[in-house]
This record gives sequence, structure tokens and C-alpha cells, in this order.
Amino acid sequence: MMCCFLGFFLGMEKVVACPYKRPNALCRLICFPWTGSGTSRLAEWGKLFSSSIEVSSIMLPGRESRLKEPFAKDMTSIVNEVTSVLLEDLQEKPFAFFGHSFGSYTSFAVALHLKEKYGLEPIHLFVSAAHAPNSEGFLPPKTMSIYDKKDEDILALLQFLGGTPPELLQNEDIKKHLILTFREDMRVLQTFSFEKVERSIPLSCDITSFNGSEDIPFELEGWGNLTTGDTSFYELPGGHFYLLEPSNEIFLAKHITRCIENAGL
Repeated sequence: MMCCFLGFFLGMEKVVACPYKRPNALCRLICFPWTGSGTSRLAEWGKLFSSSIEVSSIMLPGRESRLKEPFAKDMTSIVNEVTSVLLEDLQEKPFAFFGHSFGSYTSFAVALHLKEKYGLEPIHLFVSAAHAPNSEGFLPPKTMSIYDKKDEDILALLQFLGGTPPELLQNEDIKKHLILTFREDMRVLQTFSFEKVERSIPLSCDITSFNGSEDIPFELEGWGNLTTGDTSFYELPGGHFYLLEPSNEIFLAKHITRCIENAGL
């Protein structure tokens, strides 16, 4: 029995980063990071929230403390690992998901799996900088030939999007790993397929979509077709990584807190 508990604990610590633990919190906010990134920035959101919300971030293989592990081979692998580690906690108390860019799709995929297999779903799904997965806007990322892209092209894209400290890109080893991680995450994204069944609405939770005013236009309306709950849309000043601006972080923390508290926990 002790071995089982220890194995579960080590699995949790490996997959979930939670530097600000709040065992008495009323709700858990689980964050899913963007393409090529780790957990550090979103896990630090814990200090922005009150004691009623515990914030954690999913740690994917191939980065940070999981650097030596092979990258996930597809979206199903990520969904299964996250679900197996979190299921007991998610059955224990209410939870909400937040995902940015690639993380929007991983959070949605996990939410779908939880609903279909366990009858569980987040009380609120917060997505950011992402096309609705049932929209035409989602097709280009899925069909982009990532293997034909040169390292220089991916590096240029990373620099264009922002979000990566320039000093990291000066280190050759770090730069190569960032490019590799971006490729692998894009490959995972291309394994995710979602087709909304006619007259079937997969979720019932509220969905809020955020995006930056200077980012590319996203097709957001489709998110409203994926839930019987309410949907809302917010545009904040900035580009693709608008959420890294301290003023936007504060807005997101306050807005997410208000949404969770209004859920009547």
C-alpha cells in the first residue's frame, strides 16, 4: 500500500508543478503551458491568487525536471498521463483549466476525455490565443509540415512570437532544445483531431477565451458551439504573449478568480 502511495506521489510531483500548495483551497486551477515552454511562469501564478484557489501547472516530458524523458508521441499520451495522475484529486474537489496557445488544446483534450470517460469536467475552461478546434482557423497548424521547416525558420518564428528571453537564445544548447521542443509540441498538436458530432455538444461548463489585441486574429466563435454553458471573449493589450505583461497577469488572476467564485462553490 505504501509503495502504491509513493508511486502516486512521485507521479504527481513529476507531472504537476505546484509551488504554492493550498490543501484547503476550494478549487484547483490547473494550467497547461504553451508550445515549447515549461511550467515556471504559470506555476508562479499561485502567488497572484487567494487562498481559496490552488494553482498548478502541467509539466510535459522532455523539459525541465523531465528533460531526459522522451517527448510525448501524441495528444493521447498527454491526455492519458495527465488524467491518470490527476484523476483522484479531480474527483475530490472542483477544478478549472487554463491553457495558452498549445495549452488551450491540451486542456480541451483532457476536459473532453474526463467528460466522456468519467463524467467529470472543469467548472470553467479558460483558453487563450487559440482557434476553436472545430474552426477552419485550426486547420493550418494541423497541416503545417513541421519537418520541412529549417531550424532558422522556427527560431525566427519563436522570436516573432516573443515569450522567450533573448538571452536564452544566445546559448546554443538551450536554443537547439527550444527548437526541438517546439517541433515536438507541434507534432503532438497535429495528432489531435476533433470533429463535433451533429447535435452533440461535448461540454457543459462555461468557456472564456482570451487573446492579445496585436496577435493574429483567432476564430473564437466556435468555442461557443462546444458547450451548453456560457461563453465570453476578452481581448487584452499585447501580442501572442500578452499574458506575460504584469498588468495582464493581474487582470487574468482577478477575472479567473471572479469566474470561479461565481460558480457557487
